[in-house]
This record gives sequence, structure tokens and C-alpha cells, in this order.
Amino acid sequence: MKTVIITEGISALAESAYTFDLYQTEVKACCGCWSCWLKTPGRCIFNELDTLYYHYINAERIIYLAKVKKGFISSELKAFFDRMLPLYLPYISVKTEECMHVPRYSHYPDVEFYYEEEFETDREREVFENYIKRTFYQFYSKLIVVKPLVAYDKVGEVN
Repeated sequence: MKTVIITEGISALAESAYTFDLYQTEVKACCGCWSCWLKTPGRCIFNELDTLYYHYINAERIIYLAKVKKGFISSELKAFFDRMLPLYLPYISVKTEECMHVPRYSHYPDVEFYYEEEFETDREREVFENYIKRTFYQFYSKLIVVKPLVAYDKVGEVN
């Protein structure tokens, strides 16, 4: 199984085809130029994610190891999510009775999202987990697991 690990400085010992650390590579924010859709379809004008895009779309599973900042994802991870746009087409589908970008590829990986806990209430945790599930639903992932980091045992298995 091809696995990609996307981490925020959290060690990951799982076997993976590719590991991307958001703390080691600065992900530029999307500038909204639409080049990834119009001028160079599927390619961003910034190239620091080119290798990741290839591994991401060819993976069967993506494992995220994320830090929670003030009850939400970090700015680094938000910029990363925004920069996933080249993996989708600029067209909008409403076949699910909601607006979603049309997928560019026939397959998108399953997602396991583990996060360091930092919530004051159960409601905050619920809102956070629902946001993550919704994001990956929009990214066309079929299986979406969202759990605290303690449920990840560093070999890619869920406790």
C-alpha cells in the first residue's frame, strides 16, 4: 500500500512512499492566479509541491500528523489545503446537491488525520473534527479517519 505522510514536525516512523514535513518546506499561500486551472492545468505556479502532488494522487492512503493551534489547524496546514486545488478541475458539480469541484483524477487516497489535542470543550473538538471530515469529503477521499494523535502508534495503525 502506497502511503504518504504529511506532518507538522511530528515524528512518523511508518513505512511510507513519501513523507512531507510542513515545518521543513515553506508552502507558499495560494495567490489566486488560476494558472493551475487555465495556463498549466494541474500544475501550480509555485513548484515546492510538485513532487508531493505526484505522490499524493498515486497514494492509497495519506496520514496527516497535525498540530492544533487555538482550536483549529495551523496556518501552514491551511495554506497546504488551499494549494491542493490543482488536483481538481475548475468546474463545479452539483450532483450531490452541493457545489463541489469536479475531480481531475479517477482516484483520490483515503485519509487518516491525527491531531495533537488542544480543545477547551468537547464541542470545540466536534467542530474541528467535522471541519476536517468535510475538507476531505470535498477532496473526494472515500475513507476518512479523524482521531487524536494518541491513537496513532507511529507505525500507521489505529489503536
